Amino acid sequence: MLFNSYSFIFIFLPIAFAGMFWLGRYSHRLAALWLGLASLAFYAVWDSRMVLLLLASVAFNYGAGYWIGVSRATGAVEHAKHTLIAAITLNLMMLGYFKYTNFFITSANALFGGHIPALDIILPLGISFFTFTQIAFLVDAYRGIAREYNFIHYLLFVTYFPHLIAGPVLHHKQMMPQFANPATYRISPEHMAVGITIFVLGLAKKVLIADTLADYATPIFGAANAGQQLMLFEAWVGALTYTLQLYFDFSGYSDMAIGLSLMFNVRLPLNFDSPYKALNIIDFWRRWHMTLSAFLRDYLYIPLGGNRKGPFRRYLNLMATMLLGGLWHGAGWTFVIWGGLHGLYLTINHGWREVKARHGWGDGGHLARLVARTLTFLAVVVAWVFFRANSLAAAQSVLAGMVGMNGIALPNALQARLSTLLEIVPHQQIAFTGLLPASNTVGVHALTFIAVGLALVWLFPNVHQIMRNYKPTWEDMANMPVSAALPRGYVTQLLTWRPITSHAVLIGLLFYACLISLTKVSEFLYFQF
Repeated sequence: MLFNSYSFIFIFLPIAFAGMFWLGRYSHRLAALWLGLASLAFYAVWDSRMVLLLLASVAFNYGAGYWIGVSRATGAVEHAKHTLIAAITLNLMMLGYFKYTNFFITSANALFGGHIPALDIILPLGISFFTFTQIAFLVDAYRGIAREYNFIHYLLFVTYFPHLIAGPVLHHKQMMPQFANPATYRISPEHMAVGITIFVLGLAKKVLIADTLADYATPIFGAANAGQQLMLFEAWVGALTYTLQLYFDFSGYSDMAIGLSLMFNVRLPLNFDSPYKALNIIDFWRRWHMTLSAFLRDYLYIPLGGNRKGPFRRYLNLMATMLLGGLWHGAGWTFVIWGGLHGLYLTINHGWREVKARHGWGDGGHLARLVARTLTFLAVVVAWVFFRANSLAAAQSVLAGMVGMNGIALPNALQARLSTLLEIVPHQQIAFTGLLPASNTVGVHALTFIAVGLALVWLFPNVHQIMRNYKPTWEDMANMPVSAALPRGYVTQLLTWRPITSHAVLIGLLFYACLISLTKVSEFLYFQF
């Protein structure tokens, strides 16, 4: 079931909401169980067969975590450690079977010239997210951080529908106290108003912006995947529209998840903090998919040694972490290269910081920050090409087009406007054709949407900043600061949400615009991971 569907908005959500708060008047335990069962029903709409796999994973990891906790409490630390290793291994084996078996088969066939047939394996939706969530629980149980073992709360913790399909990656300590709080099971008008507003803003990101950008990115990458050579204009349009599509699609899902959860009086962690405003790649990974970045840091990079064993080991650990992070996103060499590129970026970034510190160089002024932000954004765009392309050849085609190796193609709509330039530039270097429909203004429309998208991510406050006065996230509840500085000026003051009639009307109109656009329902991009 999709958040951006009539069945979710008008059937599932009202039933889940009404059932939880009606039962909450009599029993918090029953209300939590109802929400857990509703979450399983939400998952079953996709494929009911996979509910058994999800329940088996929940039961196994709950039992393993409970045994780890009991073993530690009784002083049997070695037993706890062995259980932890075995449980993590089995989780990774399950993830590896469903997600990477065919990848390894096709890679082995290509490397050794074999003909092993691919297996008929259905990738369970959200398997990476609920597996990583439970691995974090197992480690936290071993560390003594996770101490509550209420099975109903644990079932809800793993299956909680706002995060189940595409995150954020949750931690036991973030959710269990909220499930145990009696106030969670009483309707809060403020949380309802704030949650609905955040949900609508996230829905608008997905339906009105991301899906429109997909109309330009999809055919261009489709042509590259089919072996066509891309020219300069269309290659950049494809790369930039996908860069913005992915941002608005995934950040839109994360906003919708936060808003939905707040309606149920549960605060989820923040997953996006204006990542395209980052001044360097280190800063980017503190803002993009923040819960996954924290997971990779805390449960992979630091256990590998982090930066404690010298610069060479730090760079090696960074590269290993990002390569595995790339492979987590998808079973393909394009994802491995995407992760490797970000590992390289991070290595260069840390090395540059060491050089600056050694020479006592500062960060420069406004111009230096503008250059840093632009270079960071361009590096991210290049990496996204590998992330989106279906093959290395397709990625190379897009990148070759972006540097002009295949010539320049512009839409016919720009021909009349560039007549003066054509008198100077030889005609054979510019062709008014290409993959974009050439006879209309589609090329101009694409540029318009790119400009609007860049303005929204660079110049405007994000949804969390708009709603900041009402503390919608777990970080707000825990008084944990976030990194993005709030844009100053009248626009920020105007957009900062308040429970007033004008804002309610605007959100209502935006919701109506989203509803009439739901005739073309599309999945979220991160569903495939």
